[in-house]
Amino acid sequence: MSGPARPNAPPVVVPNSGNNIILNPLQRGNPILEHVRNVGKEFGDIVADYQVGRTTGVLFLSLKYHRLHPEYIHTRIQKLGHSYNLRILLVLCDITEHKDAIRELTKICLINNITIIVAFSSEEAGHYLTVFKQFEYKPPTLIKERVDKDYTSMLRSSLTSISKVNKTDVETLRNSFGSIANMSKATPEQLGNLPGFGQVKVKNIKNAFEKPFRNQVTNTLASRSTSQPSKDGQEKDDGKKQAAGREPSPVWDIEIEDTEPLPSTDGQKKDSGSGQSGGIREPSPIWDIEPEDP
Repeated sequence: MSGPARPNAPPVVVPNSGNNIILNPLQRGNPILEHVRNVGKEFGDIVADYQVGRTTGVLFLSLKYHRLHPEYIHTRIQKLGHSYNLRILLVLCDITEHKDAIRELTKICLINNITIIVAFSSEEAGHYLTVFKQFEYKPPTLIKERVDKDYTSMLRSSLTSISKVNKTDVETLRNSFGSIANMSKATPEQLGNLPGFGQVKVKNIKNAFEKPFRNQVTNTLASRSTSQPSKDGQEKDDGKKQAAGREPSPVWDIEIEDTEPLPSTDGQKKDSGSGQSGGIREPSPIWDIEPEDP
């Protein structure tokens, strides 16, 4: 049996031009449209206020209007349903006392899986819509920081990965010590005398240069996990069976003076000392164990 039918999501409206933002007719006359530049605009039958991509929909809300009609945003979110992969609530902050309202809207967005963006002017709101449309097909690497291959850039990139160290601190270190080798040899007193270097920052730098990536406890645990004796005298690697064809242990490795072989789980008898199965153990030589005559 099939479950109850779910309402189908409204079809995605394809713009006449790939560079057009689709507008909901309810947004006709919105002053932020005057600040949407470098992209086209056209009206269409969409559930969001603005469709800035095939999978991105934007709801617009003025805090002044929200204060007069607090139920409006709930109705719009309900109509939006599960449409669009990226759902944005663009809030225009046009009132003075806005903290409580923004806090309330943030909670609503978290519950409904919506991203909230706050603009403090119509120009800023229009700019957000423009950028979302312009970057619709841009790769994420476009906004990734680019690190040049020269020494100074690589030094700055590596040292700023240390907590509390900024680009100004990197220049201070470079001018004071010259090379990263000299930085690693600097004492905490020498680092503490530099401007802007407190105890926490000095400690983080010294830990970055001196603290090992793997401590003694980690190495001990790793060595134990890679080689542990099993119950039958064999060694296992992290609980995995060793490959077949392992050479038998030499006779001088483990020598047990039992005359009776231990039965194995499969009905065969095996030598408990060597850990190798198959056949019956040969009797000990007469000089190994000599029974005493009564």
